[in-house]
Amino acid sequence: MIDHAHDLASVRDATERLLTAVGTLDNASVTEPSRLPGWSRGHVLAHLARNADALVNVLEGRPMYASGEARDADIERDAPRALDVQLADLRESAARFREAGDAPGDWSRTVELRNGVTDSASRVPFRRWVEVELHHVDLGIGYELEDLPEDFTEREIDFLADRFAGHPDVPATRVTDGTRAWSTGRKPGGQGPEVTVTGSPADLLGWLAGRRDGSALTLAGGPLPALPPL
Repeated sequence: MIDHAHDLASVRDATERLLTAVGTLDNASVTEPSRLPGWSRGHVLAHLARNADALVNVLEGRPMYASGEARDADIERDAPRALDVQLADLRESAARFREAGDAPGDWSRTVELRNGVTDSASRVPFRRWVEVELHHVDLGIGYELEDLPEDFTEREIDFLADRFAGHPDVPATRVTDGTRAWSTGRKPGGQGPEVTVTGSPADLLGWLAGRRDGSALTLAGGPLPALPPL
């Protein structure tokens, strides 16, 4: 069962970790490349701020972004800003998201995200939590997948395994850290054998989220499945 209040509190904690870490940077380091191809750290910070506002739109019944082109243009516009401006924008957009999350509302309602994707309003706080945690890692400033909260990592593995479940281009796959296991891809018994992918929670999440190449994972039953982009 999704606990949106728990997730809103987790977003606040993750945002404070992010702001503290980013506050140690300087203007030059913000312009340096992030771990995301083609994006500087400034791009990542700009995206995080604009995503907070986009999810406010979702919670308040407006389109998430005016368009894909407008989303990209806003990130490009905001990426070169000085560190103090980036930090102020992150704080202010996080406060707007917190205010929207604290407003009374029906958390069981269905909301629309990008590209016609729909979800329960109750899952929006978790989606924001994902953005803050993974993009903190993407900044490449000392926060790694191994540093993520354990409950977050388990839930995000579960979320991504479910996202790829039934995908025709992903073979039947069992994902396990040796204690817990998830199924994804096509159903077992169909085309080709089931592949078992074993690794640490951080390495499994890194592979599923496109943050690691899977070289640290152990395979049985076939090669490492190629996953479609998120």
